[in-house]
Amino acid sequence: MLGDVRGFVNRFAELGRLDAVLFPLGPEAAHLTVIVGTAGVGKTALALRWAHRTQDQFPDGQLYVNLRGYDPGTPITAEQALDRFIRALDVPPSRIPADLEAKSSLYRSLLANRRVLVVLDNAESVGQVRPLIPGADGCRVVVTSRSRLAGLMARDGAQRVTLEVLPESESVELITAITADYRGQDDPADIAELARLCACLPLALRIAAERAATRPWMPLAQLIQDLRDESGLWDALTAEDGEEADGVRAVFAWSYRALPADAARMFRLLGLHPGPEFSVQAAAELADVTVLDARRLLDSICGVHLIEQTGPDRYEFHDLLRAYATNAAHHQDSLEEQYAALSRVLAWYLHVAHAAGTAMRTPVRLLPPTALPAPSAVPAFPAYLDGARWYEVEWSNLLAAVQAAEKSGLDRVSWQLALVLRPYFTREATIADRLQVIETAISAARRDADRLAEAEGVFALGSAYSTQHRLNDAVRVHRDVLAIRREIGDSEGESLSVNMLGVIFLMQRRFPEAVEQLESALALSRAQDDPEREATALFNLADAYCGSGRYPEAIGTASRSLALSRELGDQRRELVALVVLARAQADSAESRREDALESAGKALELARARNEDRNEGWVLLEYARIQRLNGLFNDALVSGQRATTLHRALESPVREAAALDGTGEAYQGLGRAEDAVPFHRRAVAILRDLDDRWQLAVALDNLGEAVADADAAEARACRQEAAELFGSYADPQAQAKAVRLNRLLG
Repeated sequence: MLGDVRGFVNRFAELGRLDAVLFPLGPEAAHLTVIVGTAGVGKTALALRWAHRTQDQFPDGQLYVNLRGYDPGTPITAEQALDRFIRALDVPPSRIPADLEAKSSLYRSLLANRRVLVVLDNAESVGQVRPLIPGADGCRVVVTSRSRLAGLMARDGAQRVTLEVLPESESVELITAITADYRGQDDPADIAELARLCACLPLALRIAAERAATRPWMPLAQLIQDLRDESGLWDALTAEDGEEADGVRAVFAWSYRALPADAARMFRLLGLHPGPEFSVQAAAELADVTVLDARRLLDSICGVHLIEQTGPDRYEFHDLLRAYATNAAHHQDSLEEQYAALSRVLAWYLHVAHAAGTAMRTPVRLLPPTALPAPSAVPAFPAYLDGARWYEVEWSNLLAAVQAAEKSGLDRVSWQLALVLRPYFTREATIADRLQVIETAISAARRDADRLAEAEGVFALGSAYSTQHRLNDAVRVHRDVLAIRREIGDSEGESLSVNMLGVIFLMQRRFPEAVEQLESALALSRAQDDPEREATALFNLADAYCGSGRYPEAIGTASRSLALSRELGDQRRELVALVVLARAQADSAESRREDALESAGKALELARARNEDRNEGWVLLEYARIQRLNGLFNDALVSGQRATTLHRALESPVREAAALDGTGEAYQGLGRAEDAVPFHRRAVAILRDLDDRWQLAVALDNLGEAVADADAAEARACRQEAAELFGSYADPQAQAKAVRLNRLLG
């Protein structure tokens, strides 16, 4: 929830109306209220003031989103708002479904039996609002809109609170409250005249009063005359007629004309920024000035309250003011100047995103950002987290930049921007955002007739499918990519695609096919004299050999990957090679389990030395398994609990479930089946929400074992389901597990 509003005046009747409509909590009260009124009348301020007054009534929290329904840019969709809310309710992006109906259902289930206030600001349509309405009796929804949203009244039982302009007396009170500490005693008649010129609209009143407060030496009558002279300007600002629209236009023009010429130019160009929130660096690129000058100009614009500072070097528009700035740019700046400004800021996002993505050192192949010339200064990102944090802060702007480039017909810029977002995909991006960006990249690349870019986009689509565990779709798409790669002679890309097909076959436990693909990937990497990709192909191939039961080959191949990674000084690949080697050693023979413990221990030391929680958590899963194989159950408990904590914090549900399940196995190894049961149950519960049949089968098998003495019926149900799941795989390990369980079932 945003902070409370400074200088809030009266509106007691409207606050009382909200109390009467929304309280008491329970089925007899309305769950949904729409605050309706013209632009600038104070709808958001009223909603925020009521939210802060009633926060004790909602002990489970408050959710807020600005839907930007009247913003000059693209409004926030219901899908995007649901993504934000669901993440705020502690669901990791990987567990958020892609389609609207499933998202809305998950959202409602998360709010069931909770008392939460939801504020949906600046809604334009019923379609934006309806999927965001929770079903719980204890929840309340406050919507603000310029539209009446009659459909919510007819179908959803919403109550409407209509907000009119302030009475003149309260308008005078608001002006006086803002100016009292800065000005002497002004003539009440002049204050009333100023209020009338602002049409008694709170937004216009605040801007006018702030300007009066910053000019204490100027008689209010002179300020009024200046404001009166501006009326009639900028009639094209909105389509609305009447005193309210005239008042808003006049006040905006008044403040705008007070800006120095260079600040006025920056204000206009900021209206062209793809998103409503921006950094000082982005503003500098738009205006083609230094960051130091940009900061000075932004201070001037903030000084007349045409933008707001939201944090260190970050700023935001009110939607009306952004519309005003955009309109001013269209009228005063040539098309060439507007195009140049947009190109500069898109170049900023393109090149800085490329630098951030490069710092993250993900396996993604980043194509050179050649569509636009680089800005004069691109910031450096020393490490993975530095790049990831920049993506996180700028994510909404990056998505808007992709859309702005596409809308402007800049296809090459559009696909390059879209593809450069891929390093962040597996960290925080929702699957819906990923798919939207990927589809934009593929379409733009095809219009640009760039087959390499098309291949990269389709490759990203296949990766998104594998993240969703749509593995058959992923195989189909990656085969399509492979055909494109071979057609255009992209040998490096061919190696990537063949390797990815092998990895997906590994995920499907189709080990013979995985071996075939990964042996091919290894040959390609050697033919291309690419030792990094060779090291990758080697440890993936070793994993496939291990799954096939070809343990000597797995150990030898993993050892070669380890040696090559160390020769390259590549600790990330060294760590993976050590884990795969440890797995192969542990599974090959009981006599090699101490070697496996040593290999996994080295991998863990490396992860901790690099301060990488994600890799530490992954290594701990294998380390705990090997500790259990060696009978070190107390040590395995420590490792498993640490892995659980890390993966929960990293929002990695599959690995969290594996860690929980492994902790249960350690308790069973200690003869404490009763303590093991809740860990296995939690693992099963998590995995049922995901599409990982293998891990679910393992967890069900372990749960059946843990409850066997206490509840034979539950044990049988768990084992029967696990046997069916194991039986759906063709590899020897899975079939052996299915046979064992079927024998237990009789």
